Amino acid sequence: MNDSRGRTPRNTIYQQQTSSTRKLSRWRRRLYAVGAPLAWGLARFWWWSCRVRVLGDEHVEAALADGAIIPVYWHGQQLFCVKYLLDQRRRGLKLGFLISPSVDGEVPAMLATRAGAVVVRGSSSNTGARALRDYLDVLKSGVSPGITPDGPAGPREEFKQGPVLLAQLAGRPMLPMAMAASGGWNFRSWDRFLLPYPFARIVVAIGPAVTVPKTANTELKEALQVEMRDRLRALEAAGRAAL
Repeated sequence: MNDSRGRTPRNTIYQQQTSSTRKLSRWRRRLYAVGAPLAWGLARFWWWSCRVRVLGDEHVEAALADGAIIPVYWHGQQLFCVKYLLDQRRRGLKLGFLISPSVDGEVPAMLATRAGAVVVRGSSSNTGARALRDYLDVLKSGVSPGITPDGPAGPREEFKQGPVLLAQLAGRPMLPMAMAASGGWNFRSWDRFLLPYPFARIVVAIGPAVTVPKTANTELKEALQVEMRDRLRALEAAGRAAL
């Protein structure tokens, strides 16, 4: 799809076509042309106003020493995890997102592009094999795809098998991340999305990278799903304790 002026957005890769019959109408184009910059401005305000402390920054540098990584964080905690990852461009991290090629993915794609991330228009809710192929292609190009292991629609804080299988096939490590805030709103959405109060204290907690052996069997991969879930929960608890 094109932007409101009919151009293909920069940093956008089209991995697959959507089967949706919905089209981007002229009215919706105009709405998005106004809404996306407004949403981007609000995100930047939140990022600017909050005081952020990072725990485990050294784990990112160690993980990036050998190339692209697979950052993983809960869907409801992505606001400041993503901000931290975007700031790691100075370390050579090229962040990417797999975003639906449908009309519903237009605004997220616009926001990710404005932030300087690589946008891959493919659907993580499509067939698992197809989404996995898209992620593998992204990693091969040196892009680190940010993944919410309980997304795109839950269950909340359930670490699904996709990131573990991707780490095994790509030979790239998963980097667990979590955030905590001194205060904020939890939306009534499935992910209980956390929006900190303006000027709140934020802690982004990062753990050591986790690799998945190429020879890992089903039992080991299932155990790693549980381990990664527990790591994310422990990082969130460490973040709360550090506020």
